[in-house]
Amino acid sequence: MATVLITGANRGLGLGLAQLYAKDGDKVHACCRNPDSASDLKAIEGDVVIHALDVEDPKSIAALKAAIGDEPIDILLNVAGYYGKYIVSEPGGMQDFGDTDYDEWEKINRINVIGPMRMAEAFADNVAASGQKKLITLSSILGSIGGNDVGKMYPYRASKAGANAIMRSMGLDLKEKGITALPMHPGWVRTDMGGPTADIDTETSVAGMKKVIAGLKPDDAGRFIAYDGSELPW
Repeated sequence: MATVLITGANRGLGLGLAQLYAKDGDKVHACCRNPDSASDLKAIEGDVVIHALDVEDPKSIAALKAAIGDEPIDILLNVAGYYGKYIVSEPGGMQDFGDTDYDEWEKINRINVIGPMRMAEAFADNVAASGQKKLITLSSILGSIGGNDVGKMYPYRASKAGANAIMRSMGLDLKEKGITALPMHPGWVRTDMGGPTADIDTETSVAGMKKVIAGLKPDDAGRFIAYDGSELPW
């Protein structure tokens, strides 16, 4: 059985992935900011260890590393993410030119770019010590520069393009450790972040991602892949 570390595991895609891996008998280190209020996460049956984690806070990441120690981590899933204070379907949710909230942009960057980088640097040796050696950051097709034909969403697009850039570099730099690192697009999913008008449900997304992750090979390092296995333009 695998050992999986998941950030943002208290709801949405993180919760769905935690449920699937636990159901299959894997050990899950499930991380969220407020474990006391994570009732759905605490209800998962199986080998699930819940940790408090705020990916914006380097001290919180260091505390998680101290708690886990040198335990091998087969799959590190950076799921925690932030779109902004308004979702796409709400007024202000398109992050139009001229309406930029720069404080929010900094928060989006801290969570979506710097958080996954800190997690990777903290746990790369744990991943390298495992059997599967996989390091995944959930990105978005909105981070694709080649795929952008509608504009808007400046802070979020920039953060996910940044996440793609760091994961592309990790895909190259961590090969010497045997790690397969890459960004993955979960689809536009009906979650609290994605909103009610999104294309697919959580179950479809997490089942697809889990299948794709299970089939990853070392040569896949640095690719930009969607939940259905298709490759996306940078």
